[in-house]
Amino acid sequence: MRAHNEMVADGEWVRYRRMPNRPVELMHAHFEGHVYHAHSHETYSFGCTEFGAQSFDCRGAARTSAAGMVMAFNPDEPHNGHSSTAEGFTYSIVHIGAELVTDLLSDQAGRPAGLPLFAEPVLRDPVLTSALRRLCAALTGPATELAADEALAASVAALTWRAARRPLARSAAEPGAAIAHRVRALLDDRYLDPLSMDDLVEASGASRFALYRAFRANYGLAPSDYQRLLRLRAARRLIAAGRPVAEAAAAAGFADQAHLTRWFRRCYGITPGVYSAA
Repeated sequence: MRAHNEMVADGEWVRYRRMPNRPVELMHAHFEGHVYHAHSHETYSFGCTEFGAQSFDCRGAARTSAAGMVMAFNPDEPHNGHSSTAEGFTYSIVHIGAELVTDLLSDQAGRPAGLPLFAEPVLRDPVLTSALRRLCAALTGPATELAADEALAASVAALTWRAARRPLARSAAEPGAAIAHRVRALLDDRYLDPLSMDDLVEASGASRFALYRAFRANYGLAPSDYQRLLRLRAARRLIAAGRPVAEAAAAAGFADQAHLTRWFRRCYGITPGVYSAA
């Protein structure tokens, strides 16, 4: 694992690693005053709180993960986060690409497997806690690449068997789903453009209020937040490909490097520099 460490504030630190040849990233961090802005990941994200407690909003409800508890986020599942205690919280979180998850599950089942859905964002399950801790240890310690692959497969299997409920799919019957889908398609296609609400109205065929309400209900974010998230993901891909941070910021639609850095840390807990060095 390539790694980079950073002190981000008094008493706060981040260690970030990426697994070679796999869409797997690990962050081990301690935060006290840091507040995550509402965001989501393209990946599945599995976290284990080691010290303290962190609170966040997800699926329309307030959640708290205390020491020993596991967090499970589906791809594109919005959440925020902050410490629940004055002492802060320490946690590890592993981001795993959705295609890798399906590959691992298909290999284990001996047949094509769909995407699992984790119905509960916070889980109290000692078996899953142990599995994630073993995975994090394999990714950060002297384990061989083979041992890390084995720990990854075992963790994905344990999480799916013990916590997943049904295939990951969004029902077309959800209120405003068609409107929200049209708005999202426009944002996905033109996230670098200076879109206006009039553009979204034209694409969706709905009023400003109706499309905003439908998008929030179906995707958990305002359209403007989703557009910024798409730009963050684009910058992240460019940085991972070796582009300088300033170039990635400009190419992804941010005003400058400082603008990207501010939002990158608010949503991912690290700076673009740390991500680049990892």
